Amino acid sequence: MMHQLILRKPLAIFDLETTGINVAKDRIIDICIIKAMPDGEVITKNQRVNPDMPIPLESSMIHGLYDEDVKDAPLFKSVARTLAQFIDGCDLAGFNCNRFDVPLLVEEFLRANVEFDMKNRRLVDAQRIFHLMEPRNLTAAYKFYCNKDLIGAHGAEADTIATFEVLNAQVQRYMGMVARSDSGQDLVFQNDIEMLHGLTANKNVDLAGRMIINDKGEEVFNFGKHKGLPVLDVLKKEPSFYDWILKGEFPLDTKRRLTEIRLRMFSSGNGRK
Repeated sequence: MMHQLILRKPLAIFDLETTGINVAKDRIIDICIIKAMPDGEVITKNQRVNPDMPIPLESSMIHGLYDEDVKDAPLFKSVARTLAQFIDGCDLAGFNCNRFDVPLLVEEFLRANVEFDMKNRRLVDAQRIFHLMEPRNLTAAYKFYCNKDLIGAHGAEADTIATFEVLNAQVQRYMGMVARSDSGQDLVFQNDIEMLHGLTANKNVDLAGRMIINDKGEEVFNFGKHKGLPVLDVLKKEPSFYDWILKGEFPLDTKRRLTEIRLRMFSSGNGRK
């Protein structure tokens, strides 16, 4: 296997399978590295890793690796030095690597007390290139799904007609396929508005997303000093925060939803007037 990349030094393209997406807490369970050399040679290294923690079922359902698959694999600290040596002097590349794979890999090296210097390494993220070079707008969607050029783009009528045609084409293209919603639920794509709602709906409490529903089904703030904290808890401990939002430059819908939560708190007897 050869490549056509023009390189001044080796480029290590890699991907991780992990126990989850929390860089600080989750662990690597599989790493594949393709080292592209300046002379065109390609060297591949694949390493399974025992994460020394249970693999959550939701993660296993994504990458297909379960506890049984890695129970006899070495711990990362046992292979860290070998991996570091393999990519020593390499620039790094991946898909969404800048936001996830590189930070998590470096975190694992630090936990293993293996020096992995990021200085003088170039980082290339193929996902970022994809998003930069292939526009994700209605014009692009119309061309992709309907194979038509959108004439009069950004005019309300033209955009509305195009959106209608795109939605029709999407239903036909993806019928029966499994899609994963933002909530992590696997849904079978159907010509059904309830299903399409479940697939595309977000976790926002208010339309602006200043409050969202967390994994526990709780309403939590999604900004500022209280980000991630339950709205009810904040309102109880810091009633003035409610007044600050109502007097601030927040959308009316946000203020309305927050008021509804506050009234619900009082009606349940948990608030204080």
